[in-house]
Amino acid sequence: MQIRVIFFIIFAPAMKPDKDQLFSFIRNGQQLTVREQVSLTAKLSVPAIMTQISFILVQYIDASMVGHLGAAASASVGLMSTSTWLLGGLCECMVSGFSVLVAHRIGANRNDDAKNILRQSFTVCLSWGILLSVFGMMISDYLPIWLNGSDEIAPLSSKYFFIFAAGIPFFQLDYLSASMLRSSGNIKVPSILNVIMCILDVVFNFLLIYPKRQFNVLGFDLVIPGADLGVSGAALGSVLAFVTTSGIMTWYLVCRSKELKIKGEEGSFRPTRENLQKALKISVPIGFERFVMCLAAIIVTAVIAPFGNVSIAADTFAITIEGLCYMPGYGIADAASTLVGQCVGAGRKLLARSFAKITVISSMIVLTVMAVIMFVCAPMMFSLMTENQEIVELGTVILRIEAFAEPFFGAAIVCYSVFVGAGNSLLPNIVNMVSMWFIRIPLVMFVAQSYGLVGVWVAMCFELIIRGTVFLFFLRSPKWLK
Repeated sequence: MQIRVIFFIIFAPAMKPDKDQLFSFIRNGQQLTVREQVSLTAKLSVPAIMTQISFILVQYIDASMVGHLGAAASASVGLMSTSTWLLGGLCECMVSGFSVLVAHRIGANRNDDAKNILRQSFTVCLSWGILLSVFGMMISDYLPIWLNGSDEIAPLSSKYFFIFAAGIPFFQLDYLSASMLRSSGNIKVPSILNVIMCILDVVFNFLLIYPKRQFNVLGFDLVIPGADLGVSGAALGSVLAFVTTSGIMTWYLVCRSKELKIKGEEGSFRPTRENLQKALKISVPIGFERFVMCLAAIIVTAVIAPFGNVSIAADTFAITIEGLCYMPGYGIADAASTLVGQCVGAGRKLLARSFAKITVISSMIVLTVMAVIMFVCAPMMFSLMTENQEIVELGTVILRIEAFAEPFFGAAIVCYSVFVGAGNSLLPNIVNMVSMWFIRIPLVMFVAQSYGLVGVWVAMCFELIIRGTVFLFFLRSPKWLK
């Protein structure tokens, strides 16, 4: 029955009852038909998917902007990519614990408790973000050397990472506010604001990366200002975009959110021992998993670095283009976490399992379609990012290899969020860490010296297929809900 309706999930037309009414059905114990479940999933997934796609499109544009500065500039940013993922992942992990608690409280119609958790999350998460920021800035001079970066790209990489690390508190605030709004069932507002953030990122990058330019348009001389900061301008543009949207996002959460508005209401921002323990019980396994997973990715980057700037750039561009394929999975995952979290909070485990199946199957179908598009369009997409034919040819090969893993990657992405939404963060984290460290890393080490970057991506493809299969196996069991 799930398969018969799955094609409605992502692009289903607006149906009555509306989203708020459907959420009230969950919280009040009313029955939802399969069609209503599909409708609610669509109403949450579509805005989140558009956010994820717009975000990766901007990364694609950013990479293209830097790519036209040369292979060295592209390699300097690519060398830092896994390290920036690590800091971003550690920001998100602290948010995850509190947002799951908020989703459970809202699902149980305990909005006052949800608001108390929100206040406490600001204190804990912002403190954590500041610590990460200071740590990142302190290691910025040494990190490129640790990653086997050449003398040509190490100074550029160091400056890029320092600026990124300085903006971590604003990234943390954006993650926190967006996650809390999604937990309440409001995916539209963070989606719109994150699209705006992506547009601002492009504008700021355009003004900061390049020097001042003059164009002749219809006989008129048009002067475009530019700071000529190169790679550093790309990092600064991203930070400024996050500063802008994080402020607006937080204002909406605090002042306008229907379920979580706290402006003008009394409450303490001091974390209670009970809420902190519950949040950390979810966040710590996620944080440890993110650290271990990103550490593994950093090791893979260090393995690739000696292959030269062409391989580093091809790897970086391929990761960016692949994101266009799998980011819709993360959009569906946002919806899955909210739906499962509120169902668990309302004590409706059977409905939680139904939403889990709908979201996982839909992700696999969407990513299969995206993988076909990626396979066919790979050469064109690389050509838009760089004029270096060596990078285009190598990148096309590795991207087409990865296309075969995307449906399984989609299953892993959404299963992970389903389990976390149920408050079970240990199981998915164990699966991810074991898969990465006992399958991907050994395979990469084994094939890298003989087959270079192509061998590395074959190993990654094989590992993702295994990981997705394992997640699907655990999803079939009801134990993840316990």
